[in-house]
Amino acid sequence: MALQQIVEQTVAGLGYDLVEIERSAGGLLRITIDLPWVAPAEGAALPPVEQFITVEDCEKVTRQLQFALEVDGVDYKRLEVSSPGIDRPLRNEQDFARFEGEVVDITLKEPLGAAAGGQVAANRKKFRGTLERAAGGGWQIVWSDAPPVKPGQRVSKKREPAPLQALGFTLDELREARLAPIVNFKGRGAKPGAADQ
Repeated sequence: MALQQIVEQTVAGLGYDLVEIERSAGGLLRITIDLPWVAPAEGAALPPVEQFITVEDCEKVTRQLQFALEVDGVDYKRLEVSSPGIDRPLRNEQDFARFEGEVVDITLKEPLGAAAGGQVAANRKKFRGTLERAAGGGWQIVWSDAPPVKPGQRVSKKREPAPLQALGFTLDELREARLAPIVNFKGRGAKPGAADQ
């Protein structure tokens, strides 16, 4: 049985989602897991608190994977099971739906070239913006090239805000997509402002 299949079956059997499998030099096998996500039903309230992977979850998956990998004779020196972390990769349509409205970093396989129309550099491949559903289906990120406001800096109410830009894309056009590693030290209840982005 292939490594991907063994790991997927073991992780799913324990009630988790497989995010990523990575083999590194020195025989390290790194497995990233997350809690399963189900899209909320139309009009349903979102769960009050988002759940996260715990150390106990990682230990449980590690023990089961060690057994499964040994049975199937998979060669590795060290196994590491972890949560996806603050810069979680987005791999499929469900990941994009789950994190709609979040700030993401995307890297395109090819630069925009002439399609940029002078709006951004033609050789640009990396973008950071808010993930949204595009009007015609698919996905887009929306961003502003305004410089970030520094803490304590006063911003004139008369100052024109920088225009928003949007880039539509398909999952096939992406080399990589990840949640932007933005840390908010104001706590969960704080409303994100311009300084947070």
